[in-house]
Amino acid sequence: MITKQFSRPSVKMALSDELLMKVEQPARYLGNEVNAVNKDKSKAEVSFCMCFPDVYEIGMSHLGIQILYDMFNRFEDTYCDRVYSPWIDLDKMMREQDIKLFAVESQEPVKSFDFLGITLQYEMCYTNILQILDLSGIALRSADRDINDPFVIGGGPCTYNPEPIAPFFDLFYMGEGETQYRALLDLYKKWRAEGGSREDFLHEAAKIPGIYVPSLYDVTYKEDGTIDAMTPIYDDVPKTVRKEIVLDMTGAVYPERPLVPHIRAVQDRVVLEIQRGCIRGCRFCQAGMVYRPVRERDVERLKQLAVTMLHNTGYDEISLSSLSSSDYSKLPELVNFLIEECSKRKINISLPSLRIDAFSLDVMSKVQDVKKSSLTFAPEAGTQRLRDVINKGLTEEVILQGAREAFEGGWSHVKLYFMLGLPTETEEDMKGIPELAERMAEAYYEIPKERRNGKCQITMSTSFFVPKPCTPFQWARMYSPEDYLGRARIVNHTMKQQHNQKSLKYNWHEAYVTVLEGVLARGDRKVADAIETAYKMGALYDAWGETFHYEIWTAAFEKCGLSIDFYNTRERSLDEVFPWDFIDTGVTKAFYKREWERAMQEKITPNCRQSCSGCGAKRFGGGVCFENQNSVC
Repeated sequence: MITKQFSRPSVKMALSDELLMKVEQPARYLGNEVNAVNKDKSKAEVSFCMCFPDVYEIGMSHLGIQILYDMFNRFEDTYCDRVYSPWIDLDKMMREQDIKLFAVESQEPVKSFDFLGITLQYEMCYTNILQILDLSGIALRSADRDINDPFVIGGGPCTYNPEPIAPFFDLFYMGEGETQYRALLDLYKKWRAEGGSREDFLHEAAKIPGIYVPSLYDVTYKEDGTIDAMTPIYDDVPKTVRKEIVLDMTGAVYPERPLVPHIRAVQDRVVLEIQRGCIRGCRFCQAGMVYRPVRERDVERLKQLAVTMLHNTGYDEISLSSLSSSDYSKLPELVNFLIEECSKRKINISLPSLRIDAFSLDVMSKVQDVKKSSLTFAPEAGTQRLRDVINKGLTEEVILQGAREAFEGGWSHVKLYFMLGLPTETEEDMKGIPELAERMAEAYYEIPKERRNGKCQITMSTSFFVPKPCTPFQWARMYSPEDYLGRARIVNHTMKQQHNQKSLKYNWHEAYVTVLEGVLARGDRKVADAIETAYKMGALYDAWGETFHYEIWTAAFEKCGLSIDFYNTRERSLDEVFPWDFIDTGVTKAFYKREWERAMQEKITPNCRQSCSGCGAKRFGGGVCFENQNSVC
């Protein structure tokens, strides 16, 4: 029997037509999209509100929420709805008129749900998380919530260091959501029937694999401000939390009727996830480390999904989703099927994350209008030495040969992506960026004029490197905004010295955003005070250039007595205890150390199909680790 204390308000919170007419893009808040699941929340035993803490157009493009929304609503006892961050215009009106945040489909208060699940895709959305809680009438900090508040659970890549936002969450789900949510929902139903406290539920939830409950761990610090230890407060709570992983990708749940937004989203197409993980081992890449090992979906299942999803959505484009699509073992068979199928339906094919080789260029020539499209390369570094440091696995010969083949095939526009501020970077490496672009332009103009496709345009874009947890570069130092901008100026100045400078263009990332992202990526629980202070001082939508205010953040850190330099620019010892060391991603810290040391020695490590590097992921018992028995993990 459910006691009265657990009943939550279920009052419709729909915006009036008058208010909707005053906001930008009112369709963001209407719900009832194509393929929305029509269930009755009042008849469900458990209600779950999925949240993407950014605007609707970005949130509706996120595959993870589409998968979990589909999975939850397949459960007969569960109702799943969604909520996104209100844009600043509606945010202002809701505060002025005391309108509580509501889910888009049921139009019911977010606070009326049993769970609020927030996906954490990038650090710059942290103040938006507080916006969601604040507008919902939910206490910002877990310690201040009572029995009538939903349990706030976080998931996604940022949970691989959840500590800067740990005080705002009741629990975190580590890893891939398809495996343990059923157990968590069943535990919730049992707990509610027995009438326990919030603490009782969280204590039991912490025993479920992959679930981390921050309130059940004490953190102690050394005199120098680094972490001494992180200790569970109960003996039956695990000292380490191991990520959850789906081994059978073919049999895993996948939305055959994905939601179709009312307005154009960032990814406005059918998304076909072909595999998870990456064999490449780039030392800067968190996704390539934490999603190990590589696991593929069966090609026949992918063919069936493609046809079904296109039929159920009406989209005119399909895209392959993968960290490195070229490494999918059945890519030629899948792509040839899609070309044949999509040509009959007049549907476009998007093929991101392809290496620029003969096969890829042949495929792209079939699915793109060469005259209107550009090719994308991601060398990441301007010199071969630095590409070896980061283990990019891409030589200049391969880059230039790919460019020559592309130019011969009719392309004339190329986008190049690099990072500045990588470990061991020198001025020579910075200058190497436009010099590589110059050699690419030279390769274009070596083609006889009558065979060229107009003027060559090579666009270089640089972001500033941010060290991420659970990577070999988690020990790397960062720099000041002025230093980053100085590096960009060196690239820009060198570009202007090139013979083909009129064919070159250069863009660079915002340095101040990079500095903040670095603090939020590797911070500890103390950083939560600065996040809350910045939010209360007006910080919101920090990932958006027009709404980002670095001065608010510097003031917040100063007010909280915290140093940005402590988190960013200091050198870290190899034996330092990190805030995220309690998380077991499968990849060992010993492996990260070996890779960090190999980076300093400018040594490359072969990819997972060439040779097992003993990262530790083999313990999961599947994926690429068992394709080649060439070493022990």
